[in-house]
Amino acid sequence: MFRFIHTADIHLDSPLRGLNSHADAPIDQIRGASRRALESIVELAIDNQVHFLLIAGDLYDGDWPDFSTGLFFNQQMNKLKEANISVYLITGNHDAASKITKSLKPPANVTTLSSKKPESIIIQDLSVAIHGQGFATQSVPENLAITYPEALADHFNIGMLHTSLTGNIDHDPYTPCSLDDLASKGYDYWALGHIHKHEVVSKNPHVVYAGNPQGRHIRECGERGCYLIEVNDGLEIDKLDFLTTDQIRWQHLEINLTTAEEDDDLRELISRNISSALQSAQGRLLAIRITLFGDTHLHDQLHAEQAQWFAECQSIAEEIDGANIWLERLRLKTKPTYDPQELAERDELTKLVLDALGEFSPSKVPSPVAQLSSKLAGVNNQELKELLTLDDEDEQLKEDVTAIVLQSISSSAH
Repeated sequence: MFRFIHTADIHLDSPLRGLNSHADAPIDQIRGASRRALESIVELAIDNQVHFLLIAGDLYDGDWPDFSTGLFFNQQMNKLKEANISVYLITGNHDAASKITKSLKPPANVTTLSSKKPESIIIQDLSVAIHGQGFATQSVPENLAITYPEALADHFNIGMLHTSLTGNIDHDPYTPCSLDDLASKGYDYWALGHIHKHEVVSKNPHVVYAGNPQGRHIRECGERGCYLIEVNDGLEIDKLDFLTTDQIRWQHLEINLTTAEEDDDLRELISRNISSALQSAQGRLLAIRITLFGDTHLHDQLHAEQAQWFAECQSIAEEIDGANIWLERLRLKTKPTYDPQELAERDELTKLVLDALGEFSPSKVPSPVAQLSSKLAGVNNQELKELLTLDDEDEQLKEDVTAIVLQSISSSAH
């Protein structure tokens, strides 16, 4: 019997995205989260007495700004070395061989598989064969899986691959391959990386995305971690357990205001949802975005007083547990309880105003970011596109303006 841990997409020392615009952001905690997640993986490996650790690409976020990133990794690997735990890793699109200009010789227990061709590592005493190939360059559009060797008889065969499986429309086609391609090799376990959401894609054979061990922004919500796999003496998987490692829990709270009649109703709903999310975070720092939606009498007021309600949400979070909650943003997706079309039918001037609002779009105003985003429309780089996404701030502005104008028109009608 033996155990191993499968992780990927650690993005060690990943730079912060867009947090400089948040004066109250817990920047130091977020900056250090990827390191603490790696520490957690190492602790889990030692505590569970695993025989080896697999890192399926994107250990690093890119080239190191200095040597502290490599030094920290080596320090953690030395802890595993002292516990007689081996480490096998492949490079991904972020830490491809061509992107990393700085390097440090890793401890003797760390093996990086070739990025030039598939390589197989045999662990004789465990009857394990590990097959894998890393990225030589950032973009690898070829199907690497079909070049992997066939399974080694009488061994537990593991395939390591940094890939977006075909059919995944949310990710760029890095080393695209199909489940049939993977199954055809006869391996017992495929340790995949690149997709940041953990998922057991298949159980026959086991095809598993570990996801990333720490969410990096609000689009990476929920628990993050790694997989602990236990293999019996018959070389069959007995257990496949997901272990959480995230140090900061990103959570998007969507709150329906349909039943809210008064300000205090809204405060109660916000408080209840934040408290529930904090409990689910189990002692971690909770980074939240709140989206209020639904038909509500409070619609006009919320849009007219958005800054105040953002502060109200902050105040509620502070009262619940200010040290462990950070509010990233408040978004308003509510609708009025009255029908704007009825207002438009009242007179010609009102109709003209509402028609103009319908055509209004702040995104039509040229900006360097908007122009660059347009030019990148056909480029296969999802993460670069995300960096240039305004995250529907334009649409929020339009809704705020519309709500304020509608409130004024509605009030004048009574």
